[in-house]
Amino acid sequence: MGLVSIESLIAADSGLKLADLMEPDPPSITLDVSGDQAAHAMVETRAGCLVVADVDGSFQGVVTTARMLPLLLAEHDEDLARIGGYLAGSSRARRAAREPVGRRLWHRLPWLIVGLLGAMVSALIMGAFETTLESNVLIALFVPAIVYMAGAVGAQTQTVLIRAFAVGVKTRQILFRELVTGVLTGVIIGAIFLGFSYLVWGDIEVAIAVSIALLASATVAVAVAIALPALFQKMGLDPAFGSGPLATLIQDLLSITTYFVAVVLIVT
Repeated sequence: MGLVSIESLIAADSGLKLADLMEPDPPSITLDVSGDQAAHAMVETRAGCLVVADVDGSFQGVVTTARMLPLLLAEHDEDLARIGGYLAGSSRARRAAREPVGRRLWHRLPWLIVGLLGAMVSALIMGAFETTLESNVLIALFVPAIVYMAGAVGAQTQTVLIRAFAVGVKTRQILFRELVTGVLTGVIIGAIFLGFSYLVWGDIEVAIAVSIALLASATVAVAVAIALPALFQKMGLDPAFGSGPLATLIQDLLSITTYFVAVVLIVT
């Protein structure tokens, strides 16, 4: 029917009935709610306890503050582990931090080798446009900027995603807003760089190609930065070692390819 807090009961006049003191609609959760979600519900509602109900609304029990405190401590350790290392728990985070050099290399080097292969592919892509670069050396000046911006935008998205996973937020809950943010970021960065490159070098065609590449790379970087960590987590792999290098590889290749395609279509 409701809840009566001990504070209200002690302070109440003797003539009042429980119906006058109780909270008729107390904050409630269902049996399938996770511990961290229950903790957030308790904090957001500022409630001393949470009512646990079944799917049909029938009363099942109460989660008190005393029961919630140990759970909060455990969830806090797990969240820190996920934020810091994208791991499932604090014990795994400690093992990863203390593992010997051989294990560290085993966990990291394969993904970095994949990134090295991607760098080789990037060199081959740029070599395929050697004639274009020779015809206008200005084109080559903007490759580092485009690659960097794609990596920076993707890194920001990955950080947001790590924090979201740590508090139980699902990928689909932030996917649309992150994609829109990526597109708007690309538009703003592209517009700024368009004015800068045209003002300094006076080549409007190259400036437009760079702006289009920045817009495309920012959007793609956000999509890759969301897709890879989510995929690694679903597969049971540790994204701390794999998603970063692999995302950088994909973002770099797509950014360079997009840029040179835009150059070919607009400049040459």
